[in-house]
Amino acid sequence: MSDVKVGIVMGSKSDWEAVKNAQDTLEKFGVPCKSRVLSAHRTPAALFAHMKDMEANGCRVWIAAAGMSAHLAGVVAAHTTYPVLGVPMDSKLDGMDSLLSTVQMPRGIPVATFAIGRTGAVNAALFAVAILALEDADLAEKLANYRKDQAEKVLAEELD
Repeated sequence: MSDVKVGIVMGSKSDWEAVKNAQDTLEKFGVPCKSRVLSAHRTPAALFAHMKDMEANGCRVWIAAAGMSAHLAGVVAAHTTYPVLGVPMDSKLDGMDSLLSTVQMPRGIPVATFAIGRTGAVNAALFAVAILALEDADLAEKLANYRKDQAEKVLAEELD
């Protein structure tokens, strides 16, 4: 586990369908990551132990995904000084309750908050790549190439 750079935690296994997109994106960039289901409310001791172990072994960015009360990202942020990227999950109010819970952090405990669900998971992973690329020239080049490919796909689209 010493090479894991991004820790991904989600509040429930039901979040995996969306969160898997973050792991897949990180793997495409060659960024080592580890995903776990850990609840801010039901397994706080296990969450803190996992965080401590991961950070001692090289984890530098956290992606935290949760629905409903969506406290996971905030709880992770309260226990680390590393960047925390919050991904709200779809829930009873089409994810708006999760979005507001994730984005409304008290001053001094920041959480970067992304879109609800799959899109947010992918963007959180790309943001994690950008953070890590600040000190990794190879990763920075991969990210630049990814952006170039995205632009080329748009420019190649033709309207009939």
